[in-house]
Amino acid sequence: MSFYTGAIKVLGPAVRFLFGIRRIDGIENIPKGGGLVCANHTSFADPIVIAASLKMPVKYMGKAELFKIPILKSVIKAFGAFPVKRGGADPGAIRTAETLLKSGELVGIFPQGTRCPGVPIEEASVKNGAGLIAYRSGCCIIPVYIKTKNNKVGFFKRTHVIIGKPIENSEFGFKDGTSKEYETAANRVLADICALANSAEENG
Repeated sequence: MSFYTGAIKVLGPAVRFLFGIRRIDGIENIPKGGGLVCANHTSFADPIVIAASLKMPVKYMGKAELFKIPILKSVIKAFGAFPVKRGGADPGAIRTAETLLKSGELVGIFPQGTRCPGVPIEEASVKNGAGLIAYRSGCCIIPVYIKTKNNKVGFFKRTHVIIGKPIENSEFGFKDGTSKEYETAANRVLADICALANSAEENG
């Protein structure tokens, strides 16, 4: 058992309590063979909330600057994070994500590319990274929606996490690996997250 897996088992209940995670829907949608987890992004705590909700390790890209802080670097690496350089495609980070996905791991990425606290997911814009990684790895994408009041995660705020059905790689229609194809794929992921958001509102 890895440190990360053990930490989720031990600390997961406390995380779910602290962040008010009272409801988790769709846990059965997590595929056994791994995949790319894509969720709305409102808080620094989102990776913790998602891992605690899925009850299994999800390995995230973290901005390279965080890995220059000695103590923090050790902590986030222990939780499976790997660095990505901001401001453009980072071949090294993409290769790492590809390797993890092909080995059956869950890798997390936020399609918005940055935190958007207070912004409804339907008003979000997305980057092409999710599409690029899906094309390179051949993985499925698992849409996730974190529902909170005013779209802000916080301690003891009521949180509802909805895990959607995986979007199989074949559904993206990749052919040549072009920017347009990545954009189309990313927009499909956003549409599925929005559908989860709408479902959450309808069902309370």
